[in-house]
Amino acid sequence: MRLLATGAWSDAKESLGLLRGLGHEVVFMQQESEPLPCDPSWPEGVICNGLFLHHPISLFTSLRFIQLTSAGADRVDQEYVRAHGITLKTARGVYSIPMAEFAVSGVLALYKQEGFFRKNQAARVWEKRRDLKELYGSAVVIVGCGSVGAECAKRFRAFGCRVLGVDLYPREDAAFDEMLPLDKLDEALPEADILLLCVPLTPETEHLIDGRRLGLLPETAVVVNISRGKVVDEAALGSMLASGRIRGAVLDVFETEPLPPISPLWELDNVILTPHNSFVGSGNAARLNELIMSGLPGRE
Repeated sequence: MRLLATGAWSDAKESLGLLRGLGHEVVFMQQESEPLPCDPSWPEGVICNGLFLHHPISLFTSLRFIQLTSAGADRVDQEYVRAHGITLKTARGVYSIPMAEFAVSGVLALYKQEGFFRKNQAARVWEKRRDLKELYGSAVVIVGCGSVGAECAKRFRAFGCRVLGVDLYPREDAAFDEMLPLDKLDEALPEADILLLCVPLTPETEHLIDGRRLGLLPETAVVVNISRGKVVDEAALGSMLASGRIRGAVLDVFETEPLPPISPLWELDNVILTPHNSFVGSGNAARLNELIMSGLPGRE
């Protein structure tokens, strides 16, 4: 197969020889925003992330295989892929472990008021807090029960939480105490001490968590978003966090990225804010390499 591999795969350059040894012709480009190193009609397969944000997919007239380095596929025109019979694979499962660890650590940081103690440490202030919350016994509602959601469920259950999943395609899964269909989301939200969003961004899930649904949460709830920013109405969430209507939030993704400096979210003490970084983990490279090499079509 004629492959175009980009720097979105961190080990792409080091793997060129191996790919060629498997019978593939390979061209490499580091930055996906750069001019293409080949005619767009040349590649039959691409290994990339946001390549088609810079180079229209319609130009790739020989394309029949896409391997993304991202778990989400919202940067690819799904209708075009289906209409042209292109095989599309994501990096499902590669980033699930670090994302699950991030979700747990973020909630614990809020529950244990880590920000308060860090400020006091910097100021050399000795002051106890008597209102730290336990994770044990909390009800966790996970929206999106794929690989990331399942890994999150395992870890929260290990802390003694009750985990309720909400998914478009509910199933029996030992990682969850119960799983409901998406149309039962409104029934699950009032139970949520922690609302964890792992659902992919689609036209149906954009602003899935809007102001009305945020209003169904208990005041003690923590919202964790490690999916895509547009799954949540960010303005409504910010307003509720500022007023104390919601206890806190752990936010790794935003409607606009980078998050603009004028966003009020930066200033809220009850928000843990990170720059779309939850997917990073020391085991990612090995998992991604295995996924890519095992998923490539056979040599021509």
